[in-house]
Amino acid sequence: MKVERQRLDKWLWFARFAKTRSLAARLVAEGHVRVNGRRAEAPAKGLVVGDVITVAAAHVTALVRVADLGERRGPAPEARRLYVDLAADGPPEQA
Repeated sequence: MKVERQRLDKWLWFARFAKTRSLAARLVAEGHVRVNGRRAEAPAKGLVVGDVITVAAAHVTALVRVADLGERRGPAPEARRLYVDLAADGPPEQA
């Protein structure tokens, strides 16, 4: 069975972490994106559902888990369905 993958730059663009696909590729090339804790070396890196992405953009750092692979760059509510925001969960509670 072949696992479905999507290019990192394309997914970042679909999920609206970058305004254009070329800006998404530049984010990756400049070292601002990590996949599963490791720096992404190439915009063509294949993503699968469940990967954890860290994006260190100019004014915000996002920590998200890939929930779905997009088919197009749609409106913002559609883009938000492509990931789960892990930073929104907050720190784990202590017992």
